[in-house]
Amino acid sequence: MRDDELDWGDREVYKVIVNHEEQYSVWPALRENALGWNDVGKVGTKAECLEYIQEVWTDMRPLSLRKKMEELDKDRG
Repeated sequence: MRDDELDWGDREVYKVIVNHEEQYSVWPALRENALGWNDVGKVGTKAECLEYIQEVWTDMRPLSLRKKMEELDKDRG
């Protein structure tokens, strides 16, 4: 990212989006979401959005992997 983009990014409003695998991302609030990503309702500065993600995204594994690992644990137990 160029220095002039960093300056603009500090003033831009962002939103938090999530995909079907429960992976989170920060996205410019005025841009249409990428295909497969949905708003979670958090809007703010990039720092605020990143702080929110840090609070709610406590397990970085994709949902499909978490489910598969739970199945394996049940089969072993």
